[in-house]
Parts: sequence; structure tokens; C-alpha cells
Amino acid sequence: MKACGTVHKYGDNVDTDVIIPARYLNSSDGKELAKHCMEDIDKEFVNKVKPGDIMVANKNFGCGSSREHAPLAIKEAGVSCVIAETFARIFYRNAINIGLPIVECPEAAKGIEAGDEVEVDFDTGMIYNKTKGTEFKGQPFPEFMQKIIQAEGLMNYINQK
Repeated sequence: MKACGTVHKYGDNVDTDVIIPARYLNSSDGKELAKHCMEDIDKEFVNKVKPGDIMVANKNFGCGSSREHAPLAIKEAGVSCVIAETFARIFYRNAINIGLPIVECPEAAKGIEAGDEVEVDFDTGMIYNKTKGTEFKGQPFPEFMQKIIQAEGLMNYINQK
């Protein structure tokens, strides 16, 4: 399984209130949430993002509240993968539960810039920056997590069993 797209880059401590502002949490509809994804930190994100694009951030991405709305908004906006130095643990689990691939790789987070074209191979954990010709070794997903992501989330995975 692979993801390939243009990078949208963010810094440290991007919290769930920035990913999807609390004023929009009266909906759990992913498409509705996606319309407001990242708007408090990057007003143009929803106009720039294309299906398959990749989000890259520094430390502690997804900190803050434990709501699943944040990874859902990112996924429904069209982002195929999030790469960060580190993720908040609850965000990490919520992302897997809703089928959003995420990869921790400090070297990649530091070596990738906004606008770069990046490919991620989830089987091997390899991250290729096609713009710069560099590569990074992230953590490959265990097989069971790949199955959850391929099923588009934990509930779909369970229902397929």
C-alpha cells in the first residue's frame, strides 16, 4: 500500500482544535468537517489540498482533545497520509481507527518541505521525497494495522470479519 502527493507542512503542537475548530463539532459528517480542516492555522488549506496529498508536521501532532473528528476531517479533506516527528497517542489511535495512515519519522519531518512531492510505502515504511531525491526510513505498519487502514477503519474491518 502506498500514498503519493504534494506536501502541506506544519510545525510543532498542532492540536485538534486547530485541525478542526470546536465551533464545527456539531457535525460528525466527515465531508462537512473537511470543509473546515486546518482553517484556523491555514485558511487556504481546503482550497489547496488535492486527493492523495500528504501532511507533514513536527512534534506532538494531534495533541489536545481526544475527539475522532480531527483525523476524520484530515482524511475526508483528501489527505492520504500524515507524517510527523511524533503524534499525540490518542490522535495516533484515532487515526488508525478511522483508516488514516500516519507515520512517525523525525528525519522525514525535518527533511520534507511544503510543496515537495512525497511517496510513502506503508509495507516497508520507506518515505521518498521525489522533489529532493532523498529517502527516509519510517516505521512500517504491522499487518493488522494495514488491514484496518485498507478497510477504511476499524469498524469496517470488524464488520468484514
